[in-house]
Order: sequence, then structure tokens, then C-alpha cells
Amino acid sequence: MKILYAIQGTGNGHISRAREIVPLLQRHGELDLLVSGTEAEVSLSQPLKYKFHGFSFVFGTSGGVDNWATFKLMNLPQLWRDIRSLPLKQYDLIINDFEPVSAWACRLQKIPAVSLSHQCSFISPKTPRYEKRSWKEWLFKYYSPTPHNVGFHFERYDDFIHTPVIRSEIRSLQTSNEGHYTVYLPAYDDKLLSGLLNKAKKVEWQVFSKRQKVAYEKGNVRIFPVNNQAFNKSLASCEGLLTGGGFEGPAEALFLQKKVMMIPMKGQYEQQCNALAAARLGVPVVSEIDDQFIFHLNNWIGHDKKVLVDFPDETAQIIDDLVERYAKRR
Repeated sequence: MKILYAIQGTGNGHISRAREIVPLLQRHGELDLLVSGTEAEVSLSQPLKYKFHGFSFVFGTSGGVDNWATFKLMNLPQLWRDIRSLPLKQYDLIINDFEPVSAWACRLQKIPAVSLSHQCSFISPKTPRYEKRSWKEWLFKYYSPTPHNVGFHFERYDDFIHTPVIRSEIRSLQTSNEGHYTVYLPAYDDKLLSGLLNKAKKVEWQVFSKRQKVAYEKGNVRIFPVNNQAFNKSLASCEGLLTGGGFEGPAEALFLQKKVMMIPMKGQYEQQCNALAAARLGVPVVSEIDDQFIFHLNNWIGHDKKVLVDFPDETAQIIDDLVERYAKRR
């Protein structure tokens, strides 16, 4: 059996989840990997068959997407050429993690694919929404459309939605509490964050930055380049995680029974929806960094409340079921 696994390369969550799923897919046949996008700091250990520019959004420095940088990075003619040139008829199964090139190539070639992603959970009207009937829903429907969906979210909102994929390397971590707080807020400038965090209660902050190549300290704030192993070590030994409105990072922290506070990116509809779903579990959410931010941050530091979740290890069974249901039989 030949399988194509196409992965979104904007942000680190998709690649991180793929690190767990790739070995499971390799059990079922010959696997080719495709990545499109430009904003991930982590990578796969396996070689890529296809690497495309894709359609990425660039993180800004004040809490949102950098629209001008995104526009400059955009290359729609190349995206269209890649969609038209991608050969797909050789595959018995095409799996898509919110990746537009392969999804639209499948549509053009009339080849079915199955989404295996967090984003496809929003196909269900039962999944929590930040705004009802928002025009922003078009991103979920048309960015990487597929006829079949296997989704992940904080809760099982529908029959095709599963709880998060927690990587084996996270499940096997020995946790402790050394008192520091881990921070991953890629849409904020490091200097802004360090200035604010130095004003909070005197705890140690370990900030992981997309923009830094060398670690440095400022007061009680330590800034590190993004590194998977270093981040996991920090997360395993922290008191809590301060992060954006992504999905994989908060899910892993909740699994490790760490406190979590989320600050969804401004104007990023998916992150706002994720934050709403997390808030319903009991996770504190701050809509933006404003004059009240330090007050909310100190309250969070001062409380020991943790959200208890049940994220069983079902990934292998999900992959087995997906292959059995959707793969072509020659």
C-alpha cells in the first residue's frame, strides 16, 4: 500500500503531532511525506517526498498575524502550479493535516482524501464557536477541503472527533514542579513579554521564542530559542504554561496536569474558538495583553486550580481504523 501524508507547516503543532503518527502509518505500507508552509521550527526525522511553499500566515509581534508579511510571503501562482503538478494517482490512501496543496490537488484529480486534523473538527456544528455564523468559517471549509474527516479536540463533540494526540515522548515524561512557568507566545515580541513578566509576581519565566537563536536572561525571565527537547523538559518541570490559543501545546500541558493560561491571537478565529473550548473546561483565558493583564496573570499564579482531563492513548487504534476504512483495496 502507498500512503501520502500531507502536513501543514505553519506553526509547530501539526509537525509535532505528525512525529507521533508517521511511525504508525509506516506499519501499513510505503509512506511518502509532504509538508507545505514556512513557519515551523520543529521538523520530522524522516525525509520528505514533497516540500512546498504553501499558504502560510506569519506571526506578528503584538498579538496577531502580520498581514503585510503574510501578503509578501504569499505566492499564489506558485501555489496553483504546485496544486496542478502534484502526482496523486499512485496512492492508495491520502491523509491530510490541514494542508492545502494536496487537498486541492485531490479535488482537481477527483481523488478522495481524509483529513486527520484538529481543524476538521470544526466541520461539526457541535464544536464550540467563538462567533455563530461567522464569515471566518470559510477557512475551515475551503483551506484544505476533503470529503472525509477524523478530528481532534479537547472533548468528543461529535462521533468523528477524538481527544488530543498526546505524543509518546510527552506521555513518558517524568513530571515535577520546580516552580517556573513556561511561556510560548509566538505572536508577541520577546522584549514586550520580558518587560511584562518582570512586573508579575517574582517567579521564574522560561520563554521559548521563534525569533531568538541564542538564549539570554532579563531579570527573572529567561529567553530560549524554540527547541522540542528543551521545551518538553521545561514543560515537564514547570508550575504552569502561558501560551496562545493553539491546540497541541495546551492539550499536552493539561495532560501533564499543569496549570494553563491562554491568550488567543487577535483576529485568529480558530485560536479564539480553541480558547472558548478550553475555558469551558476551566482554563483561564485572557483576550489580550492590556492594562489588566498583570492583574489576571498574578491571579493565575496565585491559584493552584488545575483542570483534570482524560486524554487516553488511542492514536494507534485511530490510525488502524482510518486505514481500514478509507484505503483503496487493489
